[in-house]
Amino acid sequence: MKQTPFYALHQSLGAKFVDFGGWSLPVQFTGIAAEHAAVRSRAGLFDVSHMGELEVRGPQALSALDAVVTNDLSVLVDGQACYTAMCYPDGGIVDDLVIYRFAQDHFLICCNASNCAKDFDWLSEQITTASLQNVSDQYAQLALQGIESPKILQKLTQTPLEGIYSYHFALGQVAGVQAIISRTGYTGEDGFELYVPWDEGPRVWEALMEASDGQLSPAGLGARDTLRLEMKFALYGNDIDATTTPLEAGLGWITKLNKKAFIGKEALAAQKAAGLKRRLVAFVMDGPAIPRHGYEIVDADGQAVGHVTSGTRSPSSNKSIGLAYVPEGQHAVGQKLNVRIRQRVETATIVKPPFVKTISSAPKKA
Repeated sequence: MKQTPFYALHQSLGAKFVDFGGWSLPVQFTGIAAEHAAVRSRAGLFDVSHMGELEVRGPQALSALDAVVTNDLSVLVDGQACYTAMCYPDGGIVDDLVIYRFAQDHFLICCNASNCAKDFDWLSEQITTASLQNVSDQYAQLALQGIESPKILQKLTQTPLEGIYSYHFALGQVAGVQAIISRTGYTGEDGFELYVPWDEGPRVWEALMEASDGQLSPAGLGARDTLRLEMKFALYGNDIDATTTPLEAGLGWITKLNKKAFIGKEALAAQKAAGLKRRLVAFVMDGPAIPRHGYEIVDADGQAVGHVTSGTRSPSSNKSIGLAYVPEGQHAVGQKLNVRIRQRVETATIVKPPFVKTISSAPKKA
């Protein structure tokens, strides 16, 4: 299995490892619940160096890239990022991405690790007027998340963090290492994602831990999953994939059907005009049973009408929560669901996401 530059450091901290898309990654250090709580109340540090990075450059970079994603990249200014999806012609999702706009016709794409090779091949077929390069082996990536994150990071950089708005970024140094300092994350808390040279990653990790005065906890994939699920952030391969569209997944806000042609636009516009047949909803179990990926949503006769895409016991609320695709018309907040859990049918209630309310201290541009 592939290893990130932090592997030996994780071993020294007693991490438990799992195979995640061919990468040996820490699932937990001290425990998922404790790491989850640290991010919600103080700060947590994640190694996300398995994520892929692709660069698009050239005078036609904007038009070439904008033609393959659902969001409108033309509104971005230098130093701004956006969340978007990339679709097949039938509207199915190739991947969900974060795209960063730099000066001089330069874009950096952060993609899911398991999709990196597929995304590169897909973009290579679509982008013919700009340069495309896979630079994943150049970057280590750390996610510093939680209310204490700005205070910790500011000790190690001269870049004024109060000037970095949500979904914006700056170039600067962190602990003497050149970095992309991005005010983004996958937890719902204020925080930063730091892109640094691959070999310099451990140096930055150790500097952050030392500067935190005990307020920062190493965190693994387990807590990353429970944190993102509490916010109803989609996970590719669970909640979204080639068989789902952004509209079905509740990602209409990143699907700009009024912009110029992009791959999948016609199919998505037709789906919207005809009316959706299913939607991804958030639900809370009425009892303690935990829903898991793949469990069926059934009707009163026990016939499957949908399926659970993600589920867990929420560390923040101590309730069992999940996401599921259900038929259109059965997706309203307050409606009941029947979830088949092993040989039993348990009831759940559809709720308005997120499951947990967070108050981010990240400044937002007016």
